[in-house]
Amino acid sequence: MNFSTIFFDLDDTLYPNSTGLWEAIRVRMVAFLEERMGFNTEEVNTIRKTYFETYGTTLRGLQIHHEVDTDEYLAYVHDLPLENYISSDPELVSIISSLPQNKWIFTNADTHHAIRVLNILGFNNCFQGIIDVRALGFLCKPEVDAYRRALSLAGIADAAECVLLDDSPRNLCPARQLGFTTILVGSAEPELSANYVIRTPKELSMVMPELWNHRA
Repeated sequence: MNFSTIFFDLDDTLYPNSTGLWEAIRVRMVAFLEERMGFNTEEVNTIRKTYFETYGTTLRGLQIHHEVDTDEYLAYVHDLPLENYISSDPELVSIISSLPQNKWIFTNADTHHAIRVLNILGFNNCFQGIIDVRALGFLCKPEVDAYRRALSLAGIADAAECVLLDDSPRNLCPARQLGFTTILVGSAEPELSANYVIRTPKELSMVMPELWNHRA
């Protein structure tokens, strides 16, 4: 199979989930719900769990049920000193940059956060573009229409041409059903939603060496 396009999730995929960044973002989410929206701690825990499980992100649930100011929310939860958590891995940058396929970021975050992360990680000019929550019309993984819209935005008619790397099994499940080749990042255990499992994207050449034999 010749693959034309590779989609990469951002957070906890292009950098290790051990950095603590995503946990820091979660702390900011809780603070926003308490300080800006007036929920108590018990309500916050229920809201976050329920909305994440139902809609894929806390933001999506807040938009549907509470008319949250989306710009304010995204700016608040991502207002962190990213350089305190993540740094560039030149080996990883070299490996991903060497892939001949079109490469896209496909994230439930927004472009502003994605650009900040990519700049610190050293992925300047590596990706064709960023498919973020705004480009998706605030759909988000694992909503199946989010994947369809991502394919459309990337100009892809057939998901079988595509590979998706993500750290979340539930985000990979709809993609695999649509025909993507799916790769779970951050695990060594087999996973039904994933064609392949790798601990880090640096292991991509171990599971799919054929990617480097195709010129997009």
